[in-house]
Amino acid sequence: MSWLKTFFKSAFQDETEEEQDDGDLAALLDSAFRAASRGDYETAVAMWRPLAESGVPQAQTSLGACCAEGLGTPRDPAAAASWFRRAAAEGDAVGQRHLAALHFKGEGVPQDYEEALRLYRLAAEQGDPAAQDMLSWMLLEGQGGDSDPVEARRWALAAAEQEIASSMTRLGLIAQDALGMERDSEEAARWWYEAARRGDADGQAMLGAALHLGAGVEKDDRAALIWLLRADAAGSALAERFIGPARDSLSAEQIAEAEQAAQRTPYRPGAEVAE
Repeated sequence: MSWLKTFFKSAFQDETEEEQDDGDLAALLDSAFRAASRGDYETAVAMWRPLAESGVPQAQTSLGACCAEGLGTPRDPAAAASWFRRAAAEGDAVGQRHLAALHFKGEGVPQDYEEALRLYRLAAEQGDPAAQDMLSWMLLEGQGGDSDPVEARRWALAAAEQEIASSMTRLGLIAQDALGMERDSEEAARWWYEAARRGDADGQAMLGAALHLGAGVEKDDRAALIWLLRADAAGSALAERFIGPARDSLSAEQIAEAEQAAQRTPYRPGAEVAE
């Protein structure tokens, strides 16, 4: 529920005495969020529901999320869709994104990729980074319409500017596979590095592969194995095919060192490629 924190933080900024009504609403929303943040979803739902019924988009989105996840109320995807739809109609970007996700999965509403794409675009245009990321993926894959790698890259760049690591990984793939642009292995490796050090498992796998192959970056099988092992441990299906070849290029001592390094503190922005 971390999206709630961002959601309410923006709602509470720059309040003035002249905005007393808005301040009262923000206080109610804050109380509901505080209840949810300590795991008391029944109280949060009880506070959000009257606000949602009175037309407050933030409360509608929050109540919809609880209905979707069964938090403080029975799980009800159809009810979630109804609340998200009301919030989306008021221009709430998070509501638009969550409704898009239901249409994409076919939960509570008929599966409709075109409608999901439309809603993700609405949210993305308002600057919602998760929507920008998903819109980029759908455009690249041709979900809900024709594949458009140029637009996919544009939205991935927008999401990457907001620290969405999965979009950084996608930018690397777009550069490496020459999708809507000239092939640029160095740019691909740079994006994978940025994604990897932010913890994206597929970005770690692709960086490991690039290091093993020497694609866009100097070949370094020890560093490659570190990243590949981390990616594999994090669940990336892309890592497995390169782990064996990377191991085969190293001595037993180097393999042991890489295995130990892979288990140490995960990389964060500013970390080095290898230890």
